[in-house]
Amino acid sequence: MTKDAFFTREGESYIPGPPCRGPWNPNSLHGRVMIGLIGFELERQHGGEAWMPVRLTVDMYRLPDFSPITAVTRVVRGGRRIKVVDCELMSGGKSVGRGTCQFLLRSENAPGVTWSPPDWNVPRPDALPEPPRGQFGERMWKMRNIDDPFDGRATRRRAWMSEIRELVKGSPLTPFTRVAVAADFTSPLANRSETGLGYINTDVTVYLHRLPVGEWLGFEAINHHASDGVAIGESFLYDVEGAIGSVSCAALRQSRD
Repeated sequence: MTKDAFFTREGESYIPGPPCRGPWNPNSLHGRVMIGLIGFELERQHGGEAWMPVRLTVDMYRLPDFSPITAVTRVVRGGRRIKVVDCELMSGGKSVGRGTCQFLLRSENAPGVTWSPPDWNVPRPDALPEPPRGQFGERMWKMRNIDDPFDGRATRRRAWMSEIRELVKGSPLTPFTRVAVAADFTSPLANRSETGLGYINTDVTVYLHRLPVGEWLGFEAINHHASDGVAIGESFLYDVEGAIGSVSCAALRQSRD
């Protein structure tokens, strides 16, 4: 990865760089880097090979500016098989977001055959053409479109994406951080209409039964509904070897400043 990282670390603070800029306000950060930073801190301080980060839920209740960010974690439950840890992000003296990760102890699958959805039968990323230059997202990640994920009237929305920069300078992306910083893509994928994206997501929840292999993550929108300015969206999540989990989000009607 040769692009500038989203954050640099100075002592206990993370300094946002220009790539952190979000789509809603030129002076605020993108929600996905907040999610990624919470995932990064939770894994860095409390992860380990024996522990599978099975659920990450992040609430985003303020659009932070480019002030330094600090992260505070707290172990809620530190059991033998289940570990639950909170993380709160502070920016400019205010709480801007919080997340919770549930870690489960890895073991062996239960015996027997259990139902699962059909395999994802789509072209691999290397078999798909690069999208046109300047397409939404290419400044922040690589994309390979399976369908047109930004066609507001499309009945199927599927795409591969791969990060092009580190989240924190000097810290290569781990599989879990790769998922955390990408999960926000579910909101525009599921909630975009023919007139553009009119909802800003306020939370993200990721469920994983295994960590991804390789750089590419596949997204397939599976749900969207909205009432009274409140929307929900969901997607299945894949890597090049198959299904790895799902992502869901809530969102509010929003206009760009």
